[in-house]
Amino acid sequence: MTWLTRFAGLAFTSVLLCAGWAWAAEPAAGDGGRNEIIRVVGLAAAAAVTVSFSVLGAGHAVGRIGAAALGAAAEKPELLPRSLLFVALAEGLAVLGFALAMVLVQKM
Repeated sequence: MTWLTRFAGLAFTSVLLCAGWAWAAEPAAGDGGRNEIIRVVGLAAAAAVTVSFSVLGAGHAVGRIGAAALGAAAEKPELLPRSLLFVALAEGLAVLGFALAMVLVQKM
């Protein structure tokens, strides 16, 4: 197991815990809004990590798929339009992560 895999697992687990604590936080009488602050910070952290991981994953996928697409297009130029479709699908990961982050921000 590489250090990157361990870091990704730790970050994902911490985001789940923060989001869970933020979701379960009930406003108590006389707490001065402390639970509301914890909920907002948890949702903001979850949105930030969602966008960052989706963009990093999409960048990695586009890099790998783009290199393979250009290699295939160098040998057979008629494969370029078909391979650009796969690049666009990989880029859709970033858009999906951004949309999910916007949903989380709307819950604040």
